[in-house]
Amino acid sequence: MIRFVLTGLLLLLCAAPVQAAEVLQVRNSSLLQVGDRNRTYTVVLACAAVDASREAEATAWLRQELPRRRRVNLRPIGSSEGQLKARVTPIGAERDLSTGLIAAGLASDSCGANG
Repeated sequence: MIRFVLTGLLLLLCAAPVQAAEVLQVRNSSLLQVGDRNRTYTVVLACAAVDASREAEATAWLRQELPRRRRVNLRPIGSSEGQLKARVTPIGAERDLSTGLIAAGLASDSCGANG
């Protein structure tokens, strides 16, 4: 009986619609302003370190990938100074933005194999 109830609960949770966050602004090469239906918050891209000499180019790349209101999934890995640190993946994309910046040669991997 317990197994039946747990299975039913799991099915209900999996079938519930997921609300993704929306990008409101790309502030710089590692900082986004995102929002959902209830709040807005700042998100720091995890695992991508952009050199100061590539800042403008990396910011332009992010703005191209993330037009306003683009829906994204967030995979939080922590927080720092009141800002959420997360892997950010645009809905429908195969890779997160940090991986994209690294692949484009605009950032280095600051997490190594652990992130």
